[in-house]
Amino acid sequence: MAAATAALSAGAALAQVTDSNVRAVNLARNWAVNNNGGLSVYRPAACMFNTSDGGGSCLIQNNSQGFTFRFLGGAPGWQQEGLAPTTETQVSVSPDGRTITNVGYNGTPR
Repeated sequence: MAAATAALSAGAALAQVTDSNVRAVNLARNWAVNNNGGLSVYRPAACMFNTSDGGGSCLIQNNSQGFTFRFLGGAPGWQQEGLAPTTETQVSVSPDGRTITNVGYNGTPR
């Protein structure tokens, strides 16, 4: 019974992720990849690939102003190998998930 309740709760949480949120995660992640050298030299944190959770722990704001993501990144494999990140990015996206509205930071991790 507890497992069924947990599964239903998890499904309900996933169902709350809107199409706009998924677009916003993809847009913010792609912006970071393109502006930090491309996938051959840069990979954002795993949470930015978690579209079914709306960006998970990378999503720091979701309101009528849109979505804001803050995440680390580094060389391919940095997170899996336990290496230090080389980049921190904070990107805001419009409420419809289609436009970058602000790049608050994109540089050395603070």
